[in-house]
Amino acid sequence: MPEEISLKHKIALGLIPGIGDINARKLVSHFGSVEGIFQESYRNLTRIPGIGPELAKNISNRSYLEIAEKEAEYVSGHNIRTFFYLDNDYPFRLRQCDDSPVVFFFKGTSDLNAPKILSIVGTRSATPRGKEICEKIIGGLASGHPDLIIVSGLAYGIDIASHKAALSNNLQTIGVLGHGFKTIYPAIHKPAADSMVKNGGLLTDFLSDALPERNNFLKRNRIIAGLSDATLIVESGIKGGALITADIANSYNRDVFAVPGRPEDQWSAGCNSLIKSNKAILTETSDDIEYFLNWKPEKSKPPVQRSLFSELNENEKQIFELLSGEGELIIDVICRTLDLPINKLSPLLLQMEFKGLVKCYPGNLYRIS
Repeated sequence: MPEEISLKHKIALGLIPGIGDINARKLVSHFGSVEGIFQESYRNLTRIPGIGPELAKNISNRSYLEIAEKEAEYVSGHNIRTFFYLDNDYPFRLRQCDDSPVVFFFKGTSDLNAPKILSIVGTRSATPRGKEICEKIIGGLASGHPDLIIVSGLAYGIDIASHKAALSNNLQTIGVLGHGFKTIYPAIHKPAADSMVKNGGLLTDFLSDALPERNNFLKRNRIIAGLSDATLIVESGIKGGALITADIANSYNRDVFAVPGRPEDQWSAGCNSLIKSNKAILTETSDDIEYFLNWKPEKSKPPVQRSLFSELNENEKQIFELLSGEGELIIDVICRTLDLPINKLSPLLLQMEFKGLVKCYPGNLYRIS
């Protein structure tokens, strides 16, 4: 079937040694398709600028297509989705990162293009204070943002504390793995991982049988940083994976937050250093994250009294219903939508302000009160 062939070639492209995520995109652009790369002869490949004999040999090696075919069968049979960088549903945040994975695999329920995604990482040797901070910050965000997704790495310490806090607050949470789906590392976190598949998901750019090796965890940090709007560092030593993730997030022009600690605390040294060097925003509560990301808590609006609504004329009712549906609109858009001249609309809006139904903001922006 064409779809299976296409999936096989997508996976194979990510397997070829020496190409990498950036050059793979250049090759697809040059050939016009993924399949075209593998159909080209060795001799013609060596004539392409930037492709030497060694890389041409790797591309011509049919074993990568055979491995990819087996992987395609595995993911198709285990309800695992494959995302290729040219797919329409490829996460838009990752698409903005030059070194994002050409292909990755996802098992779960989350929308990877959700409106609000926050990554939280830190030391594997989390203190009781660090875990408590995770719970308080995630709990604070959950109360106003039930659609928020928490991303971390399923590792010991701050990672698993973040995942568990998200699940306990009914938030979806995604674990980015440093290995394939045939393994869960550490094994003690498998119950949490199973829960995450049902309410969030697991994500990896490694083949299903890839084992948890040190370099894999460093590589997956770019996905943790790139998949989200911002990254929060809760506890970190002066060196470690959390600081690498922070640096990557900064390179993507994403906001980085860090929880400060006492100067003598070993696991606050990394966070304090990020804040001191202006690489992270000092963060004490969920309010700090909401403020800097301009996330407005989703608070329910009190219903308008029926007696008051019944007193509105037809034009006022139309205005109220329009703003209720859209959230906010500038006066010009209200004019065009309701086909009302500005000299008639302005007095109506003013009267509705007096009645406490709408509010006017700078730029002639109107919202329901």
